[in-house]
Amino acid sequence: MPASVAGIIGDSARLEALRSLQLMDSSGDNDFQILAAAVAHLLKLPVAVVSVMDDSRQWFSACFGAELKETPVETSFCAYTLALGEILMVGDTHEDARFLDNTHVVGEPHIRSYVGIPVVVDGFRIGTLAAYGFEPLASVEDAVLDQLRGLAGLASSLFSLKHASRSGAIASLALAREEKRRGIALEAAGLASWVWDIRHHTIECDPLLPTLFGFEPATEIRARTLFATIDRRDLKVSRARFREAIGTTGEYEGEYRIRDTDPPQWLAARGRVVERDESGQPLLVFGVNFDITERKAGDERQRLLLREINHRVKNTLATVQALASQTVRHAKKPREFLDAFSGRLQALGLAHNLLSDQEWRGIAMLDLVKLEVGPFDDAKNPRIRLEGPDLVLPPDQALGLGLILHELASNALKYGALSVPRGHVEFGWRLTAPGLMQLDWVERGGPAVEKPNQHGFGSILIRRSLGKVLGSHVEHEFLPDGVKATITLPLTPEQV
Repeated sequence: MPASVAGIIGDSARLEALRSLQLMDSSGDNDFQILAAAVAHLLKLPVAVVSVMDDSRQWFSACFGAELKETPVETSFCAYTLALGEILMVGDTHEDARFLDNTHVVGEPHIRSYVGIPVVVDGFRIGTLAAYGFEPLASVEDAVLDQLRGLAGLASSLFSLKHASRSGAIASLALAREEKRRGIALEAAGLASWVWDIRHHTIECDPLLPTLFGFEPATEIRARTLFATIDRRDLKVSRARFREAIGTTGEYEGEYRIRDTDPPQWLAARGRVVERDESGQPLLVFGVNFDITERKAGDERQRLLLREINHRVKNTLATVQALASQTVRHAKKPREFLDAFSGRLQALGLAHNLLSDQEWRGIAMLDLVKLEVGPFDDAKNPRIRLEGPDLVLPPDQALGLGLILHELASNALKYGALSVPRGHVEFGWRLTAPGLMQLDWVERGGPAVEKPNQHGFGSILIRRSLGKVLGSHVEHEFLPDGVKATITLPLTPEQV
C-alpha cells in the first residue's frame, strides 16, 4: 500500500472518530443490507458492501451478493477510495497498476471492476459504499454517480442516527421517524422514502413518491390510493407478500407495474417494520420505492432475444442439414463434398455472427456483402466492385443473400471472371420502385461462358436461398461474355 494511502488510513484523529462510533465488529444490520442492495441495483454490479475501516481491518457492516465479514486493509480496494476522498471507479483491474497483483484480483473472487465512495461522519472518512463485479466496466453515467453520492449521504445519516440511538441522543419517536425519512428522501437522489402509519392508513413521504405513482407531488398520501394504482396483475401478489412479510420477519421486498402505463412502468419497494404494539402488531413501516422500468425492459429484451435465438438455431440446424444432404448428393468425391460444404457452412456462419453482434435486428447491406465476398477478392487490387445505397437487411434476407453471394463469388473464382487476371465483377444494388430493391452481379473479362447441360447444387442454392422471403426473385444467367445474376428483394420503409 502506498505511503500516502497508509497515512490517511492510519490518521489518529480518524481512528479515534471511528472508535467513538463503535462500528467495528458490529452485528449485521438490515437497514445497511437494504442500502447495499440499492447500491448493487444502482450500479448493476453483483456485489455491494457497506464497510468501515481502521488501520488494519476493513469490516463489512452489510454485504449484498456475497458472504463477507472482514478483509485486511493491505488488500482493500476501499482503502484507496477512502484515501482519495471521492468516487473511485476501476473499469478493469487488469489494466490498473494499483491492483494488478492484488490477491482479490489474481485469486478469489477475481475482481475485474470496482466503484466506491467514502462515507463521511462528522468530517471523518470512516468507511465506504462500494460495489464490484467480475467483468470489465465501461463507464457509469453521471446521473448514477449523483445517486451514489446521495446513498453515501444516506449511509452517513444512518451511521449517525444509529450511534445517536445507542447513546440515547434521540429525543423522541417523531425525530427518529423524520431523520430516517430524510436519510433516504433528501439525500438519496432517485429514491422515494416513506413511513406508513398503519393505524391511520396514511403514508408520510417525500414529494417524489406520489410522482412515481402518477400523482402530483405531496408529503402525505392515503395507502389505499397508492395500492389502487398497482396493476391488477400484480396487486394480489403484492398485498399477500406484504402482509406475510410484516407478520413474520418484518422485511418486505416487492416489484410491481403501475396501472395504465404504456410501456409498462415498474417500481420496486423495500420496507421494514420499525414499530409494533404490545401484541406484536405492526404500527409503522419504513421503506423506499424506486423506478426499475429500464431494468425490466432490459430483461424483456433479453427474453425476446433468447426466444429469437432459439428460433434461429432451429432454422439454422434445418438449413445445415439440407446443405449437407444436397451437397453430398451433388458431390462426386469426398474432397469435393468437404470443400463445398465447409465453404457454404462458413458463409452461413459469417452472416450468423454479424446478426448476433446486432442482436438479430438486421445487417447493413454493405457489411454483409464485404463479409461474404471479401475472402474471394484481393484487398490490394480489388476486382469485385461494389456500389449501392445504405440499407438494412432483416435476418431471413441476410442469411439467404449471404449464401447466394458465397456461391456466386466461389464460382467466379473457380470458373468465371475471377479465375483470370483481367476479369472483374460488378455488383450493385438500387431501389427500382417503392418497396423493391434490385441487385445485379455481372462478371466481365473472364473466359467464354457455356451454359451447363445440368445445374449443380450451387446453382440451385443461388435460385432458392431466398425461398423464405416472399416477393423475392433470382435470375441466374450464363451469358457468353460472363455470368449474370439479378436478384429482386422486397423492402419495408424501415429498411431504407
